[in-house]
Amino acid sequence: MIARALREYTKAEVLEVLHPAVALWFDSKFVDLSPPQRYAVVPIHEGRNVLVTSPTGTGKTLTAFLSIISELLEMGERGELQDSVYAVYVSPLRALNNDIYRNLEVPLREIRELSPNLPEIRHAVRTGDTPSSEKAKQLRKPPHILITTPETLGIILTAPKFREKLRTVKWVIVDEIHSLVENKRGTHLSLSLERLRWLVGRDFIRIGLSATINPLDEVAKFLVGYENGRARDCLIVETNWAKALDLALLSPVSDLVNTPTEVVSAKMYKLISKLIREHTTTLIFTNTRSGTERVVFHLKKVLKDSVEDIDERIAAHHSSLSRDVRGEVEERLKKGELKAIVSSTSLELGIDIGYIDLVVQIGSPKSVTRALQRIGRAGHRLHEVSKGRFIVVDRDDAVEVAVMLREALAGRLDRVHIPKGPLDVLAQHIVGMAVESKWRVEDAYNLVRSAYPYVELSWEDFEAVLRYLAGEYTQLESRKVYGKIWYDPEEGVFGRRGKYARVIYATNIGTIPDEVAAKVYTTDGRYVGNLEEGFLERLMPGDRFVLGGKVYEFVSARGLRVKVKPAFDQKPTVPAWFSEMLPLSYELALEIGRFRGEFFRMLEEGATKRELVSMIMRMSNANRMAALAIYSYLRQQYLYLKSLGVSVEDMPSHEVILVESYVDEEGRIHQVTHSLYGRRTNDALSRALAYIAGRKVRRNLGIAVKDTGFAIIYPRGVKPVATIGDLVGWDLRDVLEKALAKTELLRRRFRHVAARGLMILRNYKGYEISVNKQQISAQSLLRIVEKIEGFPLLKEAYREILEDYMDVERAEEVVRGIESGRIRVVDIGMVEVPTPFAHNIVLEGLSDLIFMEDKMAALRRFQSEIEKIIRGEAG
Repeated sequence: MIARALREYTKAEVLEVLHPAVALWFDSKFVDLSPPQRYAVVPIHEGRNVLVTSPTGTGKTLTAFLSIISELLEMGERGELQDSVYAVYVSPLRALNNDIYRNLEVPLREIRELSPNLPEIRHAVRTGDTPSSEKAKQLRKPPHILITTPETLGIILTAPKFREKLRTVKWVIVDEIHSLVENKRGTHLSLSLERLRWLVGRDFIRIGLSATINPLDEVAKFLVGYENGRARDCLIVETNWAKALDLALLSPVSDLVNTPTEVVSAKMYKLISKLIREHTTTLIFTNTRSGTERVVFHLKKVLKDSVEDIDERIAAHHSSLSRDVRGEVEERLKKGELKAIVSSTSLELGIDIGYIDLVVQIGSPKSVTRALQRIGRAGHRLHEVSKGRFIVVDRDDAVEVAVMLREALAGRLDRVHIPKGPLDVLAQHIVGMAVESKWRVEDAYNLVRSAYPYVELSWEDFEAVLRYLAGEYTQLESRKVYGKIWYDPEEGVFGRRGKYARVIYATNIGTIPDEVAAKVYTTDGRYVGNLEEGFLERLMPGDRFVLGGKVYEFVSARGLRVKVKPAFDQKPTVPAWFSEMLPLSYELALEIGRFRGEFFRMLEEGATKRELVSMIMRMSNANRMAALAIYSYLRQQYLYLKSLGVSVEDMPSHEVILVESYVDEEGRIHQVTHSLYGRRTNDALSRALAYIAGRKVRRNLGIAVKDTGFAIIYPRGVKPVATIGDLVGWDLRDVLEKALAKTELLRRRFRHVAARGLMILRNYKGYEISVNKQQISAQSLLRIVEKIEGFPLLKEAYREILEDYMDVERAEEVVRGIESGRIRVVDIGMVEVPTPFAHNIVLEGLSDLIFMEDKMAALRRFQSEIEKIIRGEAG
């Protein structure tokens, strides 16, 4: 049963259940318990599974370890403490593991200093960075507390000698669980935990530690898994109220369109630099790596006269930097040497970064949960306020953040997306299980279905993975894909095949794909530059993009070699930054749609400018300039639609999808659909609609996708032949699979899946296989497996794209809403000028944001024409 913790324990009650030496140490260090400690220490002591969710700096980690240290000391005094592992701590970050090691060192040392005759409690870190000498030492003298990563846990489960040291495990702590559940690393860990339970032969206590996340019941089930089809018991300790929030929305100007770009930029950096000067250490989040570098560059220029040693006191931190550079920046941050640090997403997780008293977010973080996780980095200590300032320079961002802060302050969070039943991760684990021993198929199937992501796994899918791994698809042998297990369906057993199976498993384990830049050449062989894989997978033949300041048309790709032809006199169709952008959450998108509808109704009912601006300022703690920017944007949309004869009931909201069409200067028609459901959902809806419409007109159609809607771009002389309403009656998954069949997206994602599923090896007999060779192999294999019905890894590649990369389930929900009449589609036909809500969507299909001035000039032109139309109607 999943239950909520209601009982709050006093300090005396908690100290009473702890070993006297631990109680003495705690009492000497802390005046009182933190909120998680009041609710969770005693249940952990009682042997209950616990999920603790609480802001950064509220003592979650110590909460988890207090009872463990206490009981280990008691076991030691009874002479029961063997040279074996009793507690496993798992986190997604090696840097966090090293932090935990250092943080545990202090209480373990200080407790023994207070009570010198206590038994020694050993702890150690084991990751991919751990040298062989240290691993050998851990085998001779195993740590009682093992600190590791999901991947390393998967490896040591098959290590012949060390796995025996795990049979005594009594506790497993999963830290930062919110960052694991949403991806295949979490799926991988869920299966490792079930394999560990099988090895131990009994249940162990599972402790999950998480920042803000929703829904907690699902995350709890993910943590504890299932027994005989029923979720194991778990107590949820929710203390997200433990820290006060100080949030505000700021805009540097009130008119985000007509103010010259250089003025907006200058005022934004002036505003940020003022905030930096007013605080001790400021952490600034951008949403892209390139944005991070740009912000650091400009801040150094703005602050050089007012902050000493500015080059040394402002730094960038993102995933494209080397591990050494990131580590150096983190150390300087901990020592208080930095005045400001700028990050993309890499500092969201809970590594100890020292004292931060302000978090600044530039643009929208795209989800309430992410906003709170980022803001939680400020005011790290328990009774400090988490202070965050959100700075916007785009009208859609301004509306988005205003609603986001309203939701955050009300404690309403987005739902987490947990991948369901990935077959590539399953294949990897089946090989790992076969390496351990011979298995009865029924036992293995039951074990797998005990992990939350696989509770609904069908026997057919499970057996298909077994048959693939056993080498039953002989057509793959020509591509050097051989069986890694043997499988006897008659007897119902499987096991390891070949002496290299263990090495293959250990050297190819993990779920994070190898990604490197692809080299771009013209059709006559001239090298042009590099493209990120995340960008490349969006391209289709005919797409145009900017590289090195020039426009090129995508022709084809083989491996990591991309063929293009110059298109210098044409406009790009794909913005180069797209692959870095975070998608807006579905729940927040719906709330923004609801807010739009409410705002239009208030205007219709005669609400004044003062009332509406005050309402925006109150709901999101916005400065007046941000509130004015939102007011003028929504009012302009309302007045322009009124001038076109659109009633307030037909204006875009969470219940109305507005469709409009606009002819650009090249004669192309942009059919814009205002579907405010977030980019993942819109990606699915737009590709399905483009496929259906493209078949009717027998042409490939362009697509521009945003969080607020999408455009299908018809070539000159071709008129729109379908709207989103025409998706009713179609099997969306089937349509999307057909639309994806020959795309770069499928080719690249199939390589990722094939590598996870050990069909393509990243490392063989000690040799690294280059990503280029992996990709070429994947393209050859894809041509073969496309002809094999129900091949599990191809099935998984489609599932990953449709469910994890896109959001086909939400797209189906939207189509069902249209079918039932809950969502209405209103097509207003051709417009002379796109409506304000359509501007960013149309410009997405017109120009690359490298040409920022072009974009702003087009926006201002649209704005000016709309104002003329509105004034003409009014006068």
